[in-house]
Amino acid sequence: MNRRQFILAGLGTPAITIHPASPVNFVTGPASGAILSGTILPGPNSPVPTAPDGPWTSRMRWAQLAFVENDPKHFDPDFWLDYFRRIHADGALLSAGGVVAFYPTGVPHHHRSDWLGNSDPVGYMIKGCRKMNMSVVLRTDPHATRQDMFDAHPDYISVTADGKPRRHWANPDLWVTCAYGPYNLVFMTDVHREIMQRYQPDGIFSNRWAGHGICYCRHCTENFKKATGLDLPRSERRLDPVYQKWEAWRKDRLRDVWFTWDGEIRKQRAESRFIPNGFPDKLETGKFADFFFADQQARRGVIPPWSNAMGAKELRAGLGMKPIVNIFSVGVEEEYRWKDSVQSDAEIRIWVAEGVANGMRPCFVKFGAYIYDKRWMKAVEKLYQAYYRNGDYLKNTAPLARIGLVYSEQTSRKYGGKPWQEKSNEHALGMYQALVEEHLPFEMVNDKLLDAEHLKPFRLLILPNIAALSDSQCRQLKDFVNAGGSLVATFETSLYDEEGRPRADFGLTDLFGVSVDRTPGTDTPTPGTSAPSDIVEGPMRNSYLRIKTDTHHPVLQGLEDSYKIINSVYRVKVKPNVSFPAPVTLIPTYPDLPMEDVYPRQEETDTRELYLREAKGRVAYIPGDLDRSFWQMLNTDHSRLLRNTILWALDEAPIVTLQTKGIIDVAVWAQKNSMTVHLVNLTNPMYMKGPFRDILPVDAGVHINIPPGRQLSAVRLLMSDTTPAVRRETGSISLDVKDIEDHEIIALDWA
Repeated sequence: MNRRQFILAGLGTPAITIHPASPVNFVTGPASGAILSGTILPGPNSPVPTAPDGPWTSRMRWAQLAFVENDPKHFDPDFWLDYFRRIHADGALLSAGGVVAFYPTGVPHHHRSDWLGNSDPVGYMIKGCRKMNMSVVLRTDPHATRQDMFDAHPDYISVTADGKPRRHWANPDLWVTCAYGPYNLVFMTDVHREIMQRYQPDGIFSNRWAGHGICYCRHCTENFKKATGLDLPRSERRLDPVYQKWEAWRKDRLRDVWFTWDGEIRKQRAESRFIPNGFPDKLETGKFADFFFADQQARRGVIPPWSNAMGAKELRAGLGMKPIVNIFSVGVEEEYRWKDSVQSDAEIRIWVAEGVANGMRPCFVKFGAYIYDKRWMKAVEKLYQAYYRNGDYLKNTAPLARIGLVYSEQTSRKYGGKPWQEKSNEHALGMYQALVEEHLPFEMVNDKLLDAEHLKPFRLLILPNIAALSDSQCRQLKDFVNAGGSLVATFETSLYDEEGRPRADFGLTDLFGVSVDRTPGTDTPTPGTSAPSDIVEGPMRNSYLRIKTDTHHPVLQGLEDSYKIINSVYRVKVKPNVSFPAPVTLIPTYPDLPMEDVYPRQEETDTRELYLREAKGRVAYIPGDLDRSFWQMLNTDHSRLLRNTILWALDEAPIVTLQTKGIIDVAVWAQKNSMTVHLVNLTNPMYMKGPFRDILPVDAGVHINIPPGRQLSAVRLLMSDTTPAVRRETGSISLDVKDIEDHEIIALDWA
């Protein structure tokens, strides 16, 4: 069927019939009114799906079409099926229902596209994809609905704090639905049941399913009161105890929605799954999801391209090696949402490269299936064809990084409120940037998974102001160091418990070898109170770090000609409990005006700003917010000091070492019979602000340590499809990689 025949069929053929179960069952949900909940059988002309060869979760290259309402009239399905074939896509994500049904639905108030007629674009696309042995996941969007639903079920609509039903912010003809009540639990369950019975997809993925802030409808009001004994919070202040109760309640409600949909989907087809677009807890995402779409479409604002990799690593910290697919946009992702835009080829390539290098499978998303601007298509085609050619080398079994960067949703939710605690996420961003600049492969570590089994791969853990830690988490970190692991921590790490309550001293004081130095005469905090400001100094204007080059300590490498460097903005006042070396000390704040008064009042102090200990493992504690200050200023000396401290604490040769003038992000993976080193070239004047205008190739000398017990048989450069000259040494190899564009993959085959 060509495009013309497809459109004519949609306008002129008899309607596909939905045969409901007989009799149709009506049930009444809790305070929800009469709702259809009967079994909906597929129509006689529904496509008969065939299962793809092998498990559908093994698919490596995905394509998403996010239909818009008039697509059934305008788009050419054969054009897209041909493109899927050319790029070797083996999975498709297609919009099916929710706000708009792109198939002949029989569920009441499930709005059919006004351009649908009697056609079935979803069914046609599924048949075409199945003929190419592609897996198919169908997308729904439950976040908005139309007037007929409002009239029939006004209690399905989200309500604002002033008691008014919520109109859609972008399209006032629509109403915003409540995510936590019968709209999702009943109506969308019926929609998902119908989709499964009609098309038998491999899964259903829901976008914008998790709500948009606090809803004050009667279901939410009553259910929150019943669960907590409280009225709904009237604000969304993160540290408000009632708001935190609401966040916990919301997570429970969304889990109920997830499990309800997933249960119904599995009932219709046991191997199919519900795939949520995000869940408010990454640990539970990893626990309950078998397969995940990471909706990290593109960067916006001032953020490097490695943010795509950071999101992948955070998810993998909970999901492990379960499949993660990266939905990436071919358009611009900025505040004003130009959804029909096209991004530059270079920007698309670098974003995708960061995702693939860090273990995700690519999935382009095109908003609107009628295509106006094809400029992006060649770039995506080239990428997918290269990844197809080298598919076996992308079937990773485990990352080989020895460094773990800890992240904490617990700290994000429970810590803050003081000036020095603002922008606490920037501690991790600063550490991430330092690791990328040092070309060190690393993984993210979820702070809820600090047990010995999860930490087994790592030699070094980095805690960028992981302020809120329980006693149990602190014991796990102590066990890690006592077993020979190393630790780098900054600022207020472990000064608060898991609920954000301040401690009298660090929970890790035994590891750090320091204690909080309180101003004489002040009391230690009582549980439930904020930490007194007497233990934190700042913001410190015109303060410096004294570099004691006479100590010849390795953390000062590259700073030998420095007398002093910029200090951080805030610092925790601490006092040592054991003896320490003193390579870096404090030069206190002194006037920066008038110019005649700009001179230090104290050239030297004994106050250390870097505490280094060696026992069974190495421990470095930095009392300043050096990581956050580095992110805010991107000062070269801060980068060097952080990188040196990380290398000192690692206390072993990195698995990969680079010599290059460029910024290259490095990831290292094991496969069944090989090892790969991914080099992503981030060198670009638009590194901190997109889009990349072009790719600027760089060279790199690469040294790779061969894992023990492995015998090398061959080395190839996969993306450039070349065989490099390799210098073999005992237990390692070296090679020069020329003209690295966006992404190069060094493949080491084992004999």
